[in-house]
Amino acid sequence: MSIHSSYVGQGGFAKHRNVLSRAERIERLKADDKWAHDDKTKSSIFNLPKVRNIKMT
Repeated sequence: MSIHSSYVGQGGFAKHRNVLSRAERIERLKADDKWAHDDKTKSSIFNLPKVRNIKMT
C-alpha cells in the first residue's frame, strides 16, 4: 500500500508553521529590540508577547 502524497513531507520544516518555538520567539523579539536579558532588566521566558509569523512567498 502506498502513502498518499498529502502525507509525504516536503523537507521537514520547509512548510509554513503558525506556531514558533520558544527559542524562535525569543530570537524574533531580540531582532525587534523587545527582549532585554541584562542584569538590570531581566526578561522572563514565561508570558512572552505574541509574535506574528508571516508566510514569505
